[in-house]
Amino acid sequence: MIRISAGLCIGLAALGLLSLTSGEYRISPDDILTAIAGAPEALPTGVEMILFDFRMPRLILAALVGAALAVAGTVAQAILRNPLAEPGILGINAGAALAVMALASFVENASVSLQPLAGFLGALAMAAAIYGIAWKDGTTSLRIILIGVGLNALAGAGSACLANFGNADDVQRAMIWMAGSLHHAHWEDVRRLTFWLAVPCLVTMLVWRELDLTRFGDLVARGLGQPVDPMRALMILLCTLVSGAAVAAAGLIGFVGLVAPHVARRLIGPGHARLLPISALMGAVLVVAADLVGRVMLAPAELPAGIVTALVGVPFFAYLLWSWRDA
Repeated sequence: MIRISAGLCIGLAALGLLSLTSGEYRISPDDILTAIAGAPEALPTGVEMILFDFRMPRLILAALVGAALAVAGTVAQAILRNPLAEPGILGINAGAALAVMALASFVENASVSLQPLAGFLGALAMAAAIYGIAWKDGTTSLRIILIGVGLNALAGAGSACLANFGNADDVQRAMIWMAGSLHHAHWEDVRRLTFWLAVPCLVTMLVWRELDLTRFGDLVARGLGQPVDPMRALMILLCTLVSGAAVAAAGLIGFVGLVAPHVARRLIGPGHARLLPISALMGAVLVVAADLVGRVMLAPAELPAGIVTALVGVPFFAYLLWSWRDA
């Protein structure tokens, strides 16, 4: 595990350095080292502002969002016992999109700062609705998946319908947010996301044994003393809080919660004590890489990170379907 963690950390650091140097205004590694060392007077004009006000918070926010989505995806795949599961199946994406689109449609000239809050509340509400409808003397993974798919489709239709009634400028801003872009990143976003992730991520790491038990099914888990329904509710809450916070910070960046846990599982095995931190590192690498590719591929135009992850995630999803068919 130490070698894998070190390799991922080195890869993340290399991507981070490339991200800080790349852009319309290219910054040399020497200037970055000078800035970090605390000698801004030796830097060319404007470099300190570009580095610390724009690129650095964007890089850190991308890493935090990727780690959060990967952790949420790992939890979702464990509690639903489905290799194709990801946070969106619990309603995070659809609920967030519906809430943001409702804000754009019913509140004219709504502040952009309200979009993250609306997205977070929408994600929580949709996850609660899915769990509540799935409850029938307890819950099962199959009921949660089926109801999640149905409500996701309903919420998607609702978002498309609301888009026709809102102010064009407000709807356009909502669509940009829903594409999953990090171009707006500020230090306040980093601080807010760190605050929201600290407790649920810590609790998730502490319940790794329960996640290991959950993988074996309800009967085995009950036989080994796990209170299945309360534990499933706790895990869904943790997954929703972690993923909802990431969605609120960066919009809808899909497939990271699907791809990162699978890659990490291949590297480290299924035990969640090691899988969770490795998945988090892998998710951070994926989103930082996606944001970097989106910035430089069509420069000076930018491609949202959510579109880049979709371009990678859709073929990976197809590969998983093909592998599962042959299993």
